[in-house]
Amino acid sequence: MTARKYLTAAIVIVVLGGAHVFAWQTTEVSPGALVDGWRGMARFLSEALPPDLDWDTVVHPGLEACLTTLAIGLLGTTLSIPAALLFAVLGTRGRNQIVYQVSRSVMSFLRAVPDVVFALVFVTAVGLGPFAGVLALICHNVGVMGKLWSEAMDEVDPGPADALRVSGASEAQVVANAVLPAVVPALVGLLLYRFDVNVRSSLVLGLVGAGGVGFLINQSIQLFQFDQMATYILMVLVLIVAVDLLSAAVRRRLG
Repeated sequence: MTARKYLTAAIVIVVLGGAHVFAWQTTEVSPGALVDGWRGMARFLSEALPPDLDWDTVVHPGLEACLTTLAIGLLGTTLSIPAALLFAVLGTRGRNQIVYQVSRSVMSFLRAVPDVVFALVFVTAVGLGPFAGVLALICHNVGVMGKLWSEAMDEVDPGPADALRVSGASEAQVVANAVLPAVVPALVGLLLYRFDVNVRSSLVLGLVGAGGVGFLINQSIQLFQFDQMATYILMVLVLIVAVDLLSAAVRRRLG
Protein backbone atom coordinates (compact mmCIF):
# COMPACT_ATOMS: atom_id res chain seq x y z
CA MET A 1 0.00 0.00 0.00
CA THR A 2 2.88 2.35 0.84
CA ALA A 3 4.57 1.62 -2.49
CA ARG A 4 1.30 2.31 -4.28
CA LYS A 5 0.99 5.67 -2.52
CA TYR A 6 4.53 6.62 -3.55
CA LEU A 7 3.80 5.56 -7.12
CA THR A 8 0.58 7.60 -7.17
CA ALA A 9 2.38 10.64 -5.76
CA ALA A 10 5.13 10.28 -8.37
CA ILE A 11 2.58 10.06 -11.19
CA VAL A 12 0.75 13.14 -9.90
CA ILE A 13 4.02 15.10 -9.69
CA VAL A 14 5.02 14.08 -13.22
CA VAL A 15 1.60 14.97 -14.64
CA LEU A 16 1.54 18.34 -12.87
CA GLY A 17 5.09 19.06 -13.97
CA GLY A 18 4.25 18.22 -17.58
CA ALA A 19 1.11 20.37 -17.40
CA HIS A 20 3.14 23.35 -16.15
CA VAL A 21 5.74 22.89 -18.87
CA PHE A 22 2.97 22.80 -21.47
CA ALA A 23 1.32 25.89 -19.94
CA TRP A 24 4.65 27.75 -19.82
CA GLN A 25 5.32 27.09 -23.50
CA THR A 26 1.73 27.74 -24.61
CA THR A 27 1.51 31.11 -22.85
CA GLU A 28 4.98 32.10 -24.12
CA VAL A 29 6.12 33.17 -20.65
CA SER A 30 9.35 35.11 -20.96
CA PRO A 31 10.90 36.78 -17.90
CA GLY A 32 13.54 38.22 -20.20
CA ALA A 33 10.92 40.06 -22.24
CA LEU A 34 9.55 41.55 -19.03
CA VAL A 35 12.98 42.75 -18.00
CA ASP A 36 13.68 44.16 -21.45
CA GLY A 37 10.38 46.04 -21.40
CA TRP A 38 11.17 48.09 -18.30
CA ARG A 39 11.63 51.23 -20.41
CA GLY A 40 8.10 50.96 -21.76
CA MET A 41 6.70 50.50 -18.28
CA ALA A 42 8.74 53.43 -16.96
CA ARG A 43 7.49 55.65 -19.80
CA PHE A 44 3.92 54.55 -19.12
CA LEU A 45 4.23 55.40 -15.42
CA SER A 46 5.84 58.75 -16.17
CA GLU A 47 2.85 59.65 -18.36
CA ALA A 48 0.33 58.39 -15.78
CA LEU A 49 1.82 60.24 -12.81
CA PRO A 50 0.82 62.58 -11.37
CA PRO A 51 -2.89 61.84 -11.90
CA ASP A 52 -5.04 64.45 -13.59
CA LEU A 53 -7.19 65.96 -10.83
CA ASP A 54 -9.09 68.52 -12.88
CA TRP A 55 -12.56 68.66 -11.31
CA ASP A 56 -14.67 69.50 -14.35
CA THR A 57 -13.12 67.19 -16.93
CA VAL A 58 -11.90 64.25 -14.83
CA VAL A 59 -12.85 64.08 -11.15
CA HIS A 60 -16.53 65.01 -11.37
CA PRO A 61 -17.28 62.71 -14.35
CA GLY A 62 -15.26 59.98 -12.62
CA LEU A 63 -17.30 60.22 -9.43
CA GLU A 64 -20.54 60.02 -11.40
CA ALA A 65 -19.19 56.99 -13.25
CA CYS A 66 -18.21 55.32 -9.95
CA LEU A 67 -21.78 55.76 -8.72
CA THR A 68 -23.00 54.21 -11.96
CA THR A 69 -20.63 51.28 -11.48
CA LEU A 70 -21.88 50.83 -7.92
CA ALA A 71 -25.48 50.96 -9.14
CA ILE A 72 -24.79 48.32 -11.81
CA GLY A 73 -23.30 46.00 -9.20
CA LEU A 74 -26.16 46.61 -6.77
CA LEU A 75 -28.99 46.02 -9.25
CA GLY A 76 -27.16 43.11 -10.86
CA THR A 77 -27.07 41.48 -7.44
CA THR A 78 -30.47 42.26 -5.96
CA LEU A 79 -32.54 41.74 -9.13
CA SER A 80 -31.07 38.26 -9.48
CA ILE A 81 -32.28 37.16 -6.04
CA PRO A 82 -35.73 35.79 -7.01
CA ALA A 83 -34.46 33.63 -9.88
CA ALA A 84 -31.37 32.55 -7.93
CA LEU A 85 -33.51 31.52 -4.96
CA LEU A 86 -35.88 29.59 -7.20
CA PHE A 87 -33.07 27.67 -8.89
CA ALA A 88 -31.37 27.12 -5.52
CA VAL A 89 -34.50 25.48 -4.11
CA LEU A 90 -35.10 23.40 -7.24
CA GLY A 91 -31.42 22.46 -7.42
CA THR A 92 -31.09 21.00 -3.91
CA ARG A 93 -30.63 17.28 -3.41
CA GLY A 94 -33.72 15.19 -2.80
CA ARG A 95 -35.80 16.83 -5.52
CA ASN A 96 -37.33 15.12 -8.50
CA GLN A 97 -34.33 14.07 -10.57
CA ILE A 98 -35.59 15.73 -13.74
CA VAL A 99 -36.21 19.04 -11.95
CA TYR A 100 -32.88 18.73 -10.16
CA GLN A 101 -30.89 18.05 -13.33
CA VAL A 102 -32.63 20.76 -15.36
CA SER A 103 -32.07 23.34 -12.61
CA ARG A 104 -28.44 22.39 -12.23
CA SER A 105 -27.92 22.50 -16.00
CA VAL A 106 -29.41 25.98 -16.28
CA MET A 107 -27.25 27.25 -13.42
CA SER A 108 -24.17 25.64 -14.96
CA PHE A 109 -24.87 27.34 -18.28
CA LEU A 110 -25.38 30.76 -16.69
CA ARG A 111 -22.17 30.28 -14.70
CA ALA A 112 -20.17 29.05 -17.68
CA VAL A 113 -20.97 32.06 -19.88
CA PRO A 114 -18.80 34.99 -18.69
CA ASP A 115 -20.63 38.16 -17.73
CA VAL A 116 -18.62 40.00 -20.40
CA VAL A 117 -20.17 37.78 -23.08
CA PHE A 118 -23.63 38.45 -21.67
CA ALA A 119 -22.82 42.17 -21.75
CA LEU A 120 -21.82 42.00 -25.43
CA VAL A 121 -25.11 40.24 -26.21
CA PHE A 122 -27.21 42.75 -24.30
CA VAL A 123 -25.33 45.72 -25.75
CA THR A 124 -26.52 44.59 -29.18
CA ALA A 125 -30.06 44.26 -27.79
CA VAL A 126 -30.51 47.40 -25.66
CA GLY A 127 -27.58 49.51 -26.83
CA LEU A 128 -24.55 50.91 -25.01
CA GLY A 129 -25.03 51.89 -21.40
CA PRO A 130 -25.35 50.58 -17.85
CA PHE A 131 -28.65 48.73 -18.49
CA ALA A 132 -26.77 46.16 -20.56
CA GLY A 133 -24.35 45.70 -17.66
CA VAL A 134 -27.19 45.16 -15.19
CA LEU A 135 -28.76 42.50 -17.42
CA ALA A 136 -25.41 40.77 -17.89
CA LEU A 137 -24.76 40.61 -14.16
CA ILE A 138 -28.27 39.33 -13.46
CA CYS A 139 -27.85 36.41 -15.85
CA HIS A 140 -24.40 35.42 -14.62
CA ASN A 141 -25.21 36.00 -10.97
CA VAL A 142 -28.31 33.78 -11.07
CA GLY A 143 -26.09 30.85 -12.02
CA VAL A 144 -23.37 31.55 -9.47
CA MET A 145 -25.55 32.56 -6.55
CA GLY A 146 -28.09 29.82 -7.24
CA LYS A 147 -25.33 27.20 -7.01
CA LEU A 148 -23.88 28.68 -3.81
CA TRP A 149 -27.29 28.91 -2.19
CA SER A 150 -28.29 25.37 -3.20
CA GLU A 151 -25.10 24.00 -1.67
CA ALA A 152 -25.82 25.92 1.53
CA MET A 153 -29.32 24.41 1.61
CA ASP A 154 -27.90 20.92 1.08
CA GLU A 155 -25.91 21.28 4.31
CA VAL A 156 -28.99 21.99 6.45
CA ASP A 157 -29.95 19.41 9.07
CA PRO A 158 -32.71 17.38 7.35
CA GLY A 159 -34.46 16.55 10.62
CA PRO A 160 -36.89 19.50 10.84
CA ALA A 161 -37.71 19.27 7.13
CA ASP A 162 -38.42 15.53 7.38
CA ALA A 163 -40.64 16.12 10.41
CA LEU A 164 -42.72 18.64 8.48
CA ARG A 165 -43.03 16.26 5.52
CA VAL A 166 -44.22 13.46 7.79
CA SER A 167 -46.84 15.78 9.29
CA GLY A 168 -48.20 16.46 5.80
CA ALA A 169 -46.63 19.82 4.99
CA SER A 170 -46.21 20.75 1.33
CA GLU A 171 -42.78 21.20 -0.18
CA ALA A 172 -43.25 24.98 -0.22
CA GLN A 173 -44.10 24.92 3.49
CA VAL A 174 -41.06 22.79 4.22
CA VAL A 175 -38.77 25.22 2.42
CA ALA A 176 -40.36 28.29 4.02
CA ASN A 177 -40.47 26.95 7.58
CA ALA A 178 -37.52 24.57 7.87
CA VAL A 179 -34.92 25.19 5.19
CA LEU A 180 -34.81 28.95 4.69
CA PRO A 181 -34.81 29.95 8.40
CA ALA A 182 -31.79 27.69 8.93
CA VAL A 183 -29.74 29.15 6.08
CA VAL A 184 -30.68 32.85 6.06
CA PRO A 185 -27.36 34.01 7.63
CA ALA A 186 -25.39 31.92 5.12
CA LEU A 187 -27.51 33.18 2.21
CA VAL A 188 -27.03 36.81 3.23
CA GLY A 189 -23.29 36.31 3.63
CA LEU A 190 -23.04 34.78 0.16
CA LEU A 191 -25.19 37.60 -1.23
CA LEU A 192 -22.81 40.20 0.19
CA TYR A 193 -19.88 38.30 -1.29
CA ARG A 194 -21.54 38.33 -4.71
CA PHE A 195 -22.27 42.05 -4.41
CA ASP A 196 -18.57 42.64 -3.78
CA VAL A 197 -17.66 40.53 -6.82
CA ASN A 198 -20.32 42.16 -9.02
CA VAL A 199 -19.04 45.66 -8.29
CA ARG A 200 -15.64 44.54 -9.53
CA SER A 201 -17.20 42.81 -12.53
CA SER A 202 -19.12 45.95 -13.47
CA LEU A 203 -15.77 47.69 -13.93
CA VAL A 204 -14.81 45.17 -16.60
CA LEU A 205 -18.24 45.39 -18.24
CA GLY A 206 -17.61 49.09 -18.77
CA LEU A 207 -14.76 48.15 -21.09
CA VAL A 208 -17.27 46.62 -23.53
CA GLY A 209 -19.67 49.56 -23.48
CA ALA A 210 -21.76 48.85 -20.38
CA GLY A 211 -21.04 52.23 -18.82
CA GLY A 212 -19.54 53.16 -15.49
CA VAL A 213 -15.99 54.03 -14.61
CA GLY A 214 -14.66 51.09 -16.63
CA PHE A 215 -15.84 52.87 -19.77
CA LEU A 216 -13.89 56.00 -18.78
CA ILE A 217 -10.76 53.93 -18.11
CA ASN A 218 -11.02 52.32 -21.53
CA GLN A 219 -11.65 55.69 -23.17
CA SER A 220 -8.65 57.32 -21.49
CA ILE A 221 -6.39 54.44 -22.56
CA GLN A 222 -7.55 54.68 -26.16
CA LEU A 223 -6.88 58.43 -26.15
CA PHE A 224 -3.46 57.92 -24.46
CA GLN A 225 -4.58 60.10 -21.54
CA PHE A 226 -2.83 57.98 -18.94
CA ASP A 227 -2.91 60.66 -16.25
CA GLN A 228 -6.71 60.57 -16.41
CA MET A 229 -6.61 56.79 -16.35
CA ALA A 230 -4.56 56.93 -13.14
CA THR A 231 -7.22 59.16 -11.54
CA TYR A 232 -9.98 56.75 -12.46
CA ILE A 233 -7.99 53.80 -11.12
CA LEU A 234 -7.51 55.60 -7.80
CA MET A 235 -11.27 56.17 -7.67
CA VAL A 236 -11.83 52.47 -8.34
CA LEU A 237 -9.49 51.62 -5.48
CA VAL A 238 -11.44 53.83 -3.07
CA LEU A 239 -14.74 52.37 -4.31
CA ILE A 240 -13.61 48.78 -3.84
CA VAL A 241 -12.23 49.46 -0.37
CA ALA A 242 -15.50 51.15 0.64
CA VAL A 243 -17.55 48.17 -0.61
CA ASP A 244 -15.24 45.76 1.25
CA LEU A 245 -15.62 47.70 4.49
CA LEU A 246 -19.39 47.87 4.11
CA SER A 247 -19.67 44.14 3.42
CA ALA A 248 -17.41 43.31 6.38
CA ALA A 249 -19.47 45.51 8.69
CA VAL A 250 -22.72 43.85 7.65
CA ARG A 251 -21.20 40.39 8.06
CA ARG A 252 -20.08 41.28 11.59
CA ARG A 253 -23.58 42.44 12.46
CA LEU A 254 -25.03 39.19 11.12
CA GLY A 255 -22.48 37.16 13.00
